[in-house]
Amino acid sequence: MQFNQIQWRASCAVASLVFVASSAWAVNPFTVRDIRIEGLQRVEPGTVFVSLPIRVGDVYDDDKGSTAIRALFGLGLFKDVRIEINGDVMVIVVEERPNIADIDFVGTKEFDKDILKKALRDVGLADGRPFDKAQLDRAEQELKRQYINRSLYAAEVVSTVTPIERNRVNLTFTVVEGSPAKISEIRVVGNQAFDESTLRGLFDLDTGGWLSWYTKSDRYSRAKLNADIETLKAYYLSRGYLEFRVDSTQVAILPNKT
Repeated sequence: MQFNQIQWRASCAVASLVFVASSAWAVNPFTVRDIRIEGLQRVEPGTVFVSLPIRVGDVYDDDKGSTAIRALFGLGLFKDVRIEINGDVMVIVVEERPNIADIDFVGTKEFDKDILKKALRDVGLADGRPFDKAQLDRAEQELKRQYINRSLYAAEVVSTVTPIERNRVNLTFTVVEGSPAKISEIRVVGNQAFDESTLRGLFDLDTGGWLSWYTKSDRYSRAKLNADIETLKAYYLSRGYLEFRVDSTQVAILPNKT
């Protein structure tokens, strides 16, 4: 039997992009006698076969090969997929993504680690899942968002990937939390009907007091600011000021000089 081997490879960086050989290397359509899979470690062969758009007995051509590669990349389990044609046998060679063995956090005092792990699960990172480097940026941004919600606007997050045995990785997120953004002044401009101190007394946000260490009311939070604005609107509307509106809100976060 004549041996003819031709390969197609798709880059894992862009799963939808398939590099197809030039027409000089195009495969003549043939009936697939057998399909073999090489390179599997943890992924079950059935997972691959179920996702393949080609079956034994089908006619193989270049378009179907490209479709098969895209389908396998779409599983999110492989960082490399290629097809080799050995006569009338279709050989699928894969390289699995490493699995995440463990996720750890360093420097996190504001949060319980379980809360941060749940936040990372929401963006696709969790123990036991396939690891995708593209998810690291999303994970870092999600962790920063969690800290912003706690008024820690200066928090810095750095991720480290450590390969270990059996095609696995450990992920470590090192956090420098910084100091919370605290409110030094609240002003209500344009009010004439009510005293400014009365209006400020409606707000959950304030400039601090002897209980601020416990209530954290002097920590700036966009969500709390929005709630205070709604409280202000309700206060005016309930007193007959039906055309009341807040034209703008301005927040200036100044660097910590201490």
